[in-house]
Amino acid sequence: MTSAWALLDQGYDVTIVSERWADRKNRITSQIAGALWEYPPAVCGKHTDAISLRHSKGWAMTSYKVFEEIITKLETEGIDHGVRMRVANFFFDTPLEARPDQLEKWEEICSLSHTIKGLKRDADLINHHSVDKKAGMKDAYQVLSPAIDTDVYMMWLHFVNSCKGATFVTERINGDLLTQEDSLLSRFNAYAIINATGLSALELAGDETVYPLRGAIIRVKNDGTKFPKLTEALAVTHDETYATDEDMVFIVPRNDNILILGGIAEPHEWKLDLTVDTPVIKRMRERCNAFVSGLEYAEYDDETALLQGLRPFRGSNVRVERETRIKKDGSESRIVHTYGQGGSGFSLSFGCAKTVLSLVREIEEGKPPGKMELNNAVCH
Repeated sequence: MTSAWALLDQGYDVTIVSERWADRKNRITSQIAGALWEYPPAVCGKHTDAISLRHSKGWAMTSYKVFEEIITKLETEGIDHGVRMRVANFFFDTPLEARPDQLEKWEEICSLSHTIKGLKRDADLINHHSVDKKAGMKDAYQVLSPAIDTDVYMMWLHFVNSCKGATFVTERINGDLLTQEDSLLSRFNAYAIINATGLSALELAGDETVYPLRGAIIRVKNDGTKFPKLTEALAVTHDETYATDEDMVFIVPRNDNILILGGIAEPHEWKLDLTVDTPVIKRMRERCNAFVSGLEYAEYDDETALLQGLRPFRGSNVRVERETRIKKDGSESRIVHTYGQGGSGFSLSFGCAKTVLSLVREIEEGKPPGKMELNNAVCH
C-alpha cells in the first residue's frame, strides 16, 4: 500500500493485487502488528545483518518524517488516519554502558535529535512509570514515536490509494513471479512488478530463506477503571545474551481505549493456533503484569482478546532490490522486491517505498540490477 502511494504520487498507474484486504473481523497481518515506530533494531530483535541494519536506519528516519507530516497536515482536517505521536519508554536491566549495542543505538538516536523528538535518558523513568522493582530495571530512555492504530490506518491507506487512482484486484497469484513475469505484465498492461508479499515471497520470489517469526498481542481495556490509564508505551528490548526469546515486554496504547500487551518472537512457527491459555501467551501476559502493577486487573477487549500473526523474515533480513535472476530469454527482469521487513514493517514502510520508486526509475533508465550493499545505505 505504501509503495503504491509513492508510485501514484509520481504519476504511475498502479494496480494492487491482493488475496485479502484490511478487515476488522478478519484481520490481515499488518493489522496485528505492534506498529510502534522504532529506530532499528526493534524490540523484537532479529534484524542483525549489517547491510540490512544500515539501510533500515535510513528507511526508518524517512518513515518518521512522513508519519509526523501526516499528523501535522491532517490534524485540522478531522480525518482519522490512526497515527499518533506517543512517548515510548525503553527499559534495561543493566546500565546502557554494559550493553554496547544498546548504547550505540541510543547515541545514534541522540545524533538524530533534529528529527527524533522528546529524547531523554534517565533511570528515574523507572520510578516515574511505577515499574515493579522485581523487574530489575536499571536504566531507561524515552523518545517521541509514531504509534499506529492499525485497523484505522490500513483502511485509511486503502482509501488514500483509491483517491489517488489505484486499481484494486482481489486475487491470489501463485508460483515464481519470474517464470510468469511477461504474462503478468501483459495481462495488467504493466511496465514493472512490485513484489511486496511478505511471507509469500518464499513462493513468489523463489526465496527459500523466507520464514515466519510468529508474534501475538493481547488487547485489554485501557479506560482507567481497573488500573491507571496508560498513555505512553513501555518496552523491554530482547537481549540476545539470554538463553530465551521470552524476555520482551511490549505495552503500547493502541488507541484511546485499547492497550496491547506483548510480545513473543517464535521463528519457523507457521501455525496460528495460539489462545490466551496457551503457555507462551500466559507467560507473555505475566511478564507484562509483573512489569507494571495493576495490569493483572486489566480486562480483555470485548471485541478481540488475542491477535496473532506471522512476521515475514528471511535469512539475511530485509530485501528491497531488483530481481537479479535473468529471464529465460536472457533479458533482465522488471520485478522489484520489497519484503522481509519482519516486525518493523510500519517503521520502515515509507523509506522502503522511496527505495522502490528509485528502483523502478533505474529500470526505466536501463541500469542493470544490483544487490543491496553497505555503500549504498545512507541514514537520512
